[in-house]
Amino acid sequence: MASPQPPIPATLALYRRLGRLSPSGWLFSKLVCLRAPYFGSIRPRVRQLEPGLCVAEMRQRRAVQNHIGTVHAIALCNLAELAAGLVTEVSLPPSMRWIPKGMEVEYLARARGILRATGRPAEPAVHAATAYALPVAVEVRDAAGTEVFRARVRMWVTPRPAS
Repeated sequence: MASPQPPIPATLALYRRLGRLSPSGWLFSKLVCLRAPYFGSIRPRVRQLEPGLCVAEMRQRRAVQNHIGTVHAIALCNLAELAAGLVTEVSLPPSMRWIPKGMEVEYLARARGILRATGRPAEPAVHAATAYALPVAVEVRDAAGTEVFRARVRMWVTPRPAS
């Protein structure tokens, strides 16, 4: 007999369902920003989401620029946290929850144009009886494929309280 399939996280089920209505990801991205309004400041677009992988984009525009005409460092951090949070959300078993605990970043090149963040947990997310740290690596590349920014987001994963 085959083992039962683990339940699909609600966020992943929503992404898959809305993907049929908005293949570009705009509808799901809008809902993410309604739930966590600060992400709306970068107007992200979630392009791919599955356990172990999140790809999200943002466009350079005046609202996210710094004084030298490139994408502001904190806008890049915002994009990295979005990708790290979503990939963590859809990778964890439903019995676990998460919160960002820290972030280390590197600015590697001028960030301009359309920027694509790819987030991947450094190790598989698992059910555990106690809390643990889950590092998520995020790289951000420009349209030419140049890596312009890199982050390591430390997620604190804990068991959900019994309801």
